[in-house]
Amino acid sequence: MKAVQYRTVGGTPEVVDVPVPEPGPGQILLKVTAAGVCHSDIAVMSWTADQLTFPLPLTLGHEGAGTVEAVGPGVQGISEGGSYAVYGPWGCGACPTCAEGKENYCRRAEELGILPPGLGAPGAMAEYMVVDDARHLVPLDGLDAVQSVPLTDAGLTPYHAVKGALPKLVPGSTAVVIGTGGLGHVAIQLLRALTPARVVALDVTEEKLALATQVGAHETLLSDEGAPDEIRRITGGRGAEAVFDFVGASPTVSIATASAAVESDVTIVGIGGGAALVGFGVTPYDAAVRAPYWGSRSELFEVLDLARSGAIDVHVETYGIDEAPRVYERLHEGKINGRAVILPHG
Repeated sequence: MKAVQYRTVGGTPEVVDVPVPEPGPGQILLKVTAAGVCHSDIAVMSWTADQLTFPLPLTLGHEGAGTVEAVGPGVQGISEGGSYAVYGPWGCGACPTCAEGKENYCRRAEELGILPPGLGAPGAMAEYMVVDDARHLVPLDGLDAVQSVPLTDAGLTPYHAVKGALPKLVPGSTAVVIGTGGLGHVAIQLLRALTPARVVALDVTEEKLALATQVGAHETLLSDEGAPDEIRRITGGRGAEAVFDFVGASPTVSIATASAAVESDVTIVGIGGGAALVGFGVTPYDAAVRAPYWGSRSELFEVLDLARSGAIDVHVETYGIDEAPRVYERLHEGKINGRAVILPHG
């Protein structure tokens, strides 16, 4: 089968032929319908040999959806031919946080060497993939796999971030979204669906800001050093009650903290390597800074329910598997508007 792999440190993704995997006890073989392309993949491919915590080659793709091709011994509750989304942040399934469905915060994953598909374990950017446990499959129940596959990360991650800030987003409040790409343009829709807040979107190109307006942002601004002052002007000097940074680079983190109101939430979601300077007299009084990771299994069910209701709709660009290396180049160059999705079977 064809697979998109990161094969050598410092290399670029390659389309290669590898054997079709076989599901072992408790495992499921998924015929992949669609796989999302994410900036996290680029981050992994930028790591040095010392930073990598898993061996290469690695089949990429931590956003996956497909149909069940076969099941291993002992699998129950999964129908062959059924269409499922893959819940990506795999955990042990037994620790206290996993018992709550928060496998994204599994306490034993590192100790046990459990890694997400596409971020350590073989991922979804292939014609077939093995899912380690039935609990990591969520029924699509009529949702289109191609449109819905980004929801497993680009939907789930901002949903988890927004959900934590909901108590602050009351009538008259303002939410700022920095970075309106794959995750950010979904965050705007989530904020509009779940809160009465005014949504202000920031990005570096007018094209990205046009998408932000299209999906519901009330106002848009260029993401530059003047943005915090403009946000304070828009909010009558208060600042924003919630700021979500989906870039996470040093300049955007600085914008995020400078735009925040007293008793606000600043949520750094992007993995751009920036760090917030926090302290008395530096950040507004009682502002909380968070750096969440992905989302829980139950939240993925909620995200898919929101999609079924029509509240969120991911803007996708589709490509064949042989185009994947060029897609990563386009993503790195900032030329993907929304989310790129690879179709392994054409």
